Amino acid sequence: MALIVQKYGGSSVADTASLKRVAQRVVAAHRAGHDVVVVVSAMGDTTDDLLDMAAELNPDAPKREMDMLLSAGERISMSLLAMAITAEGVPAYAYTGRQAGIHTDTRYGKASITGMVPERVARALHTGSVAIVAGFQGVNDRGDVTTLGRGGSDTTAVALAAALNADVCEIFTDVDGLFTADPRIVPLARQVRKLDYQETLELAANGAKILHLRAVEYARRYRVPLHVRSSFSDKLGTWIADDRPASTLAGYLDPDSFDRKEQDMEQPIISGIAHDRSQEKITVAGLPDKPGTAAELFRQVAAADANIDMIVQNIAVNVPGRSTITFTCQSGDAKDILERLEKAREILDYREIVYNPEIGKLSLVGAGMRTNPGISARFFEALSKAGVNVEMISTSEVRISVIVDADRLDEAVRALHAEFNLDAQETEAVVYGGTGR
Repeated sequence: MALIVQKYGGSSVADTASLKRVAQRVVAAHRAGHDVVVVVSAMGDTTDDLLDMAAELNPDAPKREMDMLLSAGERISMSLLAMAITAEGVPAYAYTGRQAGIHTDTRYGKASITGMVPERVARALHTGSVAIVAGFQGVNDRGDVTTLGRGGSDTTAVALAAALNADVCEIFTDVDGLFTADPRIVPLARQVRKLDYQETLELAANGAKILHLRAVEYARRYRVPLHVRSSFSDKLGTWIADDRPASTLAGYLDPDSFDRKEQDMEQPIISGIAHDRSQEKITVAGLPDKPGTAAELFRQVAAADANIDMIVQNIAVNVPGRSTITFTCQSGDAKDILERLEKAREILDYREIVYNPEIGKLSLVGAGMRTNPGISARFFEALSKAGVNVEMISTSEVRISVIVDADRLDEAVRALHAEFNLDAQETEAVVYGGTGR
């Protein structure tokens, strides 16, 4: 017997037919003798629909009320799925984030989990029932509902798996696993059978949409094996772990699949290519070139509760004593950052700000990059041949990232995929839903 946490994304529970299919999958795992906890996202485009309605009523709605509104989508999903599972003859109980014991900080809209006390979930499992938890949400110490940010249901699932000491956390989506690139852009993208936590962190941090970054961080910290699969098929999927998953999964999953080698690849120097369209670029020109300037600039950015990704500083050749700092951020944070910088103009003493939302981020990821010279040369040569100009560069020991024009991003992804021989012989990816989540 194993304890399994399953997470189903919005496209997997998009309608009643989908909910019935998910219920049958959950019941099959339960009848195989396993304890099952299910985490669900909102149905289909429910979250986007709620955002649109809120924008019509108040474009600057209070963040607390937005969390109250957006948490409703997952509550609908969990209740309907509990009904569908019960109809299959298995007892099931649905719990909100609060009822499941998910405690968060007070940052509405992008709260972090501060504690997990899943007592009611554990009691449900003890009675032989399936526990269903609304993803994406928790409760802060004021008693208010909070949300974890888009994709936060992944984090909910992994956090529950860690707290319950689960044998595996399955992430069900509308594709058959992780691929060497987004199959919507590269139809010949190859499925990756196994990744370690570090490679997966780099892919998630740089735009791969199948897994939420904080979920992967949580999984690595608590050594939770992840298995990314499609809820629309029974294909093998992708394992994410540093160690072999528990043998107790035999009869439900195939732990031996973790040890299978990739075929027709030069033992993966490159694991995949990620891209991100949600980045925007801000350039602060004419800053005083002296100690403390960058610290004050990013103090203002931090006050906007924004996360920064790439940073480049240049000395202004034509203006002695001045420098320029360029950085990228998530598009949802740009408005608040620009407002903070405008208010701090006298403090920062800059000449101008240039804002560019029309950018894309492209990242090449692979653990083999540590020991294979020449990867950077091939990377930039491929972009050059494709006529793609690079605006910013960032690297780690297993990643190269660049910023390019948004309208050249897809072309750049395809060029790199071909350069590093990642194309499959035939189409492997099937997008069963439409959102990737």
